[in-house]
Amino acid sequence: MPKTRSDKPNVIVFFTDQQRWDSTGVHGNPLDLTPNFDRMAQNGTHVQHSITCQPVCGPARSCLQTGLYATTTGCFRNGIPLPKDTPTLADYFKDAGYTTGYIGKWHLAADGQVGGVRPEDRGGYDYWLASNVLEFTSDAYQTTLFDNDQNPVKLPGYRVDACNDAVIRYVDENQNGPFFLFTSFIEPHHQNHIDDYPPPDGYRERYAGRWTPPDLAALGGTSQQHLGGYWGMVKRLDEALGRLNDALKSLGLLENTILLFTSDHACHFKTRNSEYKRSCHESSVRVPTALQGPGFDGGGRLQEMISLIDLPPTLLDAAGIHVPDEMQGRSIMPLINGTADDWPEEAFIQISEAQVGRSVRTKRWKYAVDAPDKSGGKDSGSDVYVEQYLYDLQCDPYELSNLIEQGSHRIVADTMKERLIRRMVEAGETAPKIVNAERKKSGQRKVSEEEARM
Repeated sequence: MPKTRSDKPNVIVFFTDQQRWDSTGVHGNPLDLTPNFDRMAQNGTHVQHSITCQPVCGPARSCLQTGLYATTTGCFRNGIPLPKDTPTLADYFKDAGYTTGYIGKWHLAADGQVGGVRPEDRGGYDYWLASNVLEFTSDAYQTTLFDNDQNPVKLPGYRVDACNDAVIRYVDENQNGPFFLFTSFIEPHHQNHIDDYPPPDGYRERYAGRWTPPDLAALGGTSQQHLGGYWGMVKRLDEALGRLNDALKSLGLLENTILLFTSDHACHFKTRNSEYKRSCHESSVRVPTALQGPGFDGGGRLQEMISLIDLPPTLLDAAGIHVPDEMQGRSIMPLINGTADDWPEEAFIQISEAQVGRSVRTKRWKYAVDAPDKSGGKDSGSDVYVEQYLYDLQCDPYELSNLIEQGSHRIVADTMKERLIRRMVEAGETAPKIVNAERKKSGQRKVSEEEARM
């Protein structure tokens, strides 16, 4: 007798790497790269302001696996393994009767595990087809993942398709459910050994020179060299999303499967520092996020500031699983249902690799501080910070005019400083001393107290 399908919703995470929010049509990209994501956002729930809490691969993944800040788990930079005694989404779903699977890039195992990952370092997942640092064990047309026995498995096709085919096979084999599947693509992350963004053959030519986001047009970096390939990778990811939805529909699983699309961080193409992320600018921290399926279909566009750390409790809540009190994020289900009355006005961002810094972002303002006496990658935080920048996102959404030294905006900086210190303490950090930036006379109109709190 065939097994009866579960009434519990299946849950799939479609996780990309280094994808900018403005790579999508719903965020204004004119190249028609993401019709499947755009449809998902329009018909499901679109997180308009989705902000990573850590613009670095490993730390961001630790937050998404645990619902805890990277300073709480200790995974504040790449190369620090996820603590074995820290519960993960896989543990919570497994306790609720789900089978669990992981496919793609992990980046949370101890040093020395470049490809295969020991069972005790896999975050509790049952099925395993992954590489710890996928960018080091694969290339655009050479994909090697590692199975439960740590044996290498070579998959055919362009890397996005190779991984997506494995995802579809998993869904087909586990269609009676319930299952929780986390799939982590490397695209549109750069290929490290050639410092390039290799798309499928023919895709670079399709998009090269077509459209450049305003920050990249103003600041340059490597954008003109790399955008064609980057956009091509985004396009192929969206085609993979469409194929996954086709598979769910053909198997009769679409209406009973929660699907989350999000990314770990974005990409500034060497305009804010010497590489591609690791800053608190929008081009590093703002990512595309949408959800579909039970509880999310018809959810509309959420305008609140929503952090990557809010997504783990959201998935548990949507699946009817108790959200642990120790999780530091909040489920967005009350926002969708219209029952939330105390949602934070700001998103909180930590960075402890390349620099030690902290930031808060409201709908209008972005404020960031830096610890110049601390070493990024060695120190998780600091007792003393110096103001680094302040942006008015209402009139400067691409952060091209730093206002931190403008006397006209001191009231804004002071208000945002209070917000930042409060959020740091809530995250378990010690309240720091923040040194004001040097003040300059600007001749601009002084910002009002009401504007400062927007």
